[in-house]
Amino acid sequence: MTACLADSIDPPFEILAPDDIAAPFIFNSPHSGRIYPRAFVEQARLDFGALRRSEDSFVDELFADVVGAGMPLMRALFPRAFLDLNREPYELDPRMFDGRLPAFANTRSIRVSGGLGTIARVVGDSQEIYQRRLSVEEALERIEAYYKPYHQALRRLITRTQRRFGMAVLVDCHSMPSGPMREEGARADFVLGDRYGTSCAPIIPDLLEQELSALGYLVVRNKPYAGGYITEHYGNPGSGLHAVQIEINRGLYMHEATYERAGGFYRVRADLAAVMGRLMAVAGEHLMPPQAAAE
Repeated sequence: MTACLADSIDPPFEILAPDDIAAPFIFNSPHSGRIYPRAFVEQARLDFGALRRSEDSFVDELFADVVGAGMPLMRALFPRAFLDLNREPYELDPRMFDGRLPAFANTRSIRVSGGLGTIARVVGDSQEIYQRRLSVEEALERIEAYYKPYHQALRRLITRTQRRFGMAVLVDCHSMPSGPMREEGARADFVLGDRYGTSCAPIIPDLLEQELSALGYLVVRNKPYAGGYITEHYGNPGSGLHAVQIEINRGLYMHEATYERAGGFYRVRADLAAVMGRLMAVAGEHLMPPQAAAE
């Protein structure tokens, strides 16, 4: 899938699923959408290339081999700059809108103050997206048409998986710019986020770190990405629901300036397929209830 403009996006997301689900793992790519609503682009003060700076380009393709291994992959088709699925449903900045937001909107989160709410104010290095304020009605329409159906479908997928296997593991797939971190120096190849040990059983990030490190990658945990709304909201290990976030350094697999795949793309994809296969075999065996594992 290449980036393009469209008058409408229908459907707004896809679930790529095998004929028979082989393991209690669900892969989710909420920021790799590359179909841009034409009306949204016309509202922007930025050119098309600048709007794409918050896009997790090709992340859905990097994880696509999990479908052949018997695990579903869900992906948004619309871009993060248009609507961010990794936020609360109503994290909205009142400065962006004409009219009064609903009383239940979260207008004071750290993400809103940084311009990165459910409907973002900025992309990239704090570049303002819009030429003028949006109407409150438009914001609420985006949430109703895109955000809520996506999360309803994701929740159903998780519920069906847990009913079948007695547990579910959500792997939330993202990418990060290749520039250096402000404090840590050179950016890691992978950042694993488990909300500081609260969103999943330890064996999941332990195994991911072990397998990725064995392949020569530099792996860190929770800094600077501990997992967003999706990881925090869906991860509840005490009830058999596990969620982990994976951030991949874009410099490993793409040319960030031109939004093109680089030579490393196929190596990273193959390595991820191997690591996720190992995760399915080992973590699934340790976490799955005995009765479900025997079926």
